[in-house]
Amino acid sequence: MDLDVERLLGAVERTVSSLERDGQAARAVTLARSYATTVEDLWDAVTSAERIPRWFLPVSGRLELGGRYQLEGNAGGTIRHCEPPSHLGLTWEFGGDVSWVEARLCSEGTGRSRLAITHTALVSDHWHTFGPGAVGVGWEMGLLGMELHLARPNEPKPDAATFHTTRDGKALLLGSSAAWGRAAEAAGTDPDVARAAAQRTAAFYTGETVAPD
Repeated sequence: MDLDVERLLGAVERTVSSLERDGQAARAVTLARSYATTVEDLWDAVTSAERIPRWFLPVSGRLELGGRYQLEGNAGGTIRHCEPPSHLGLTWEFGGDVSWVEARLCSEGTGRSRLAITHTALVSDHWHTFGPGAVGVGWEMGLLGMELHLARPNEPKPDAATFHTTRDGKALLLGSSAAWGRAAEAAGTDPDVARAAAQRTAAFYTGETVAPD
């Protein structure tokens, strides 16, 4: 599957912000992009147990307000907000840690809609090691999966186990990691610290050592 790497990287808006959550220092990682579909269809893709595996991961549980969900091999949590077709909020529980995810959708006019995902986590050693790319790159690959699902619904999604070994997959992961490093710089992180974290993120996702710029 050939992918337009530069277009896909350029389609995503990335921001990082500092805040407090439950009295502790936290960081919010937000990414957004638009799709050629209605907001109702996009909401269905985001919330339907039948469609989520087509662009993200297999999911089980009670997908309704107050219900608990579990993504196969990944996080689980509780659905805390559900306001169709504009707002979904949930806890993200993985490895003993809890963070929070908000998805906001809106129409951009006839046949187009926008999805913004914000993942908020407490500042930790994990954050200091990888920076915003720790969650940003993973969600960005989810947004890619969404585009492929909407644009090529009859084609299988890329194989997650081998995606990082393909030319376009590796280029996307490296480009996304670097872009999140720049987003961290724009949010006030020391440039050397941001670049080092981005390189560690890239190495994690590609399985390769990334040389400094």
